[in-house]
Amino acid sequence: MQENKHFLPLAVIIAGALVAAAIYYGGGGPSMAPGVQTGTTQQNGTDIAPVTSSDHIVGSPDAKVIIVEYSDTECPFCKAFHSTLGQIMDAYKGQSIAWVYRQFPIAQLHTRAPKEAEATECAAEQGGNTAFWSYLNKVFATTGSNDTLDPAQLPVIAQQVGLDVTAFNQCLSSGKYTSKISNDVKTAFALGAQGTPYTVVVSGDQKVPIIGAQDYDTVKGVIDSLLK
Repeated sequence: MQENKHFLPLAVIIAGALVAAAIYYGGGGPSMAPGVQTGTTQQNGTDIAPVTSSDHIVGSPDAKVIIVEYSDTECPFCKAFHSTLGQIMDAYKGQSIAWVYRQFPIAQLHTRAPKEAEATECAAEQGGNTAFWSYLNKVFATTGSNDTLDPAQLPVIAQQVGLDVTAFNQCLSSGKYTSKISNDVKTAFALGAQGTPYTVVVSGDQKVPIIGAQDYDTVKGVIDSLLK
């Protein structure tokens, strides 16, 4: 039993080393916020807020491993990583894995991203989790990143995913989610995020940060170490 007591922390250390190596040798981002330099002090996800009913989640909030991602819809690295996490969720279907998406649009880099984030919240207001993820997936599939998504496409996407477009437009024009998005961004920076995407893989008291758009094998290595 003594051996098992120390196995999980060792696995997390190994996973952290894999992530660090991927960041050093790979080209997976992140998109850095203006004025932030790589290598500045981070809290490494230790103060991450627990998952609640207000989160946008695929899977159960009680899952053994929860991937908490802070993302920007106009960030090209986020677009790539969104696809990677989709593959991860498909590969671990039926296992105790969940994916939480939290808003982190960096307006200094992508001026259209905050409104797109609000649009996803308006989708969630109408159709809950299902509508949120359908809308978010469509935004990532449609945009070429770096502010290439025409804002006129936002209600078009709403129609494509089956939302009431009139209600969607009223929600989006009201600005009712502006402060929520702003608070989410502040929370991400306070957590230690320096750019997007910023992800923390959580399993109980264990928290492993993943910086940038790391590849499938890197993310899988972290998850496998936490599932043991």
